[in-house]
Amino acid sequence: MAAESSAEDYPHEIDEQLTGFDSSVTSVKTMLEKLMSMPRNDLLQKLDPLDQAKLDLMSAYTLNSLFWMYLVTQGVNPREHGIKQELERIRTYMNRVKEITDKKKAARLDKNAAARFVRSALYDPDDKDSRKKNTRIHGYRYLTEHTLSDTCCI
Repeated sequence: MAAESSAEDYPHEIDEQLTGFDSSVTSVKTMLEKLMSMPRNDLLQKLDPLDQAKLDLMSAYTLNSLFWMYLVTQGVNPREHGIKQELERIRTYMNRVKEITDKKKAARLDKNAAARFVRSALYDPDDKDSRKKNTRIHGYRYLTEHTLSDTCCI
């Protein structure tokens, strides 16, 4: 389309921008064709619920963004159109999904490992008087001295 126009139809300065825009539109079209060629049910069956939500939100945001661009090309101010509220609503849900994802990635306390660290830190090899010494820390009982015969049968 842009190749058919002569150089006199538009300023030469925007030729590079138009070429970039054309390649971006082609790329978006290719991605949408790929997404739409797969049956939605088949695609959703392969995903867990969180990924399904991400896919739905991504699809809704993409389509609404394309509609935003369409409104701009038609001379309509999208900031005064209902599409702005729809995009904000989708962004809100995207942030909720991001929070859930971040909570899953957050470090978790391994109580058994913490108990081993504390037990190891309290271990005193010079204290041979008592067979086992019980120590209570925050309501948990830790054994601070072990002999090899107490823990295994080597």
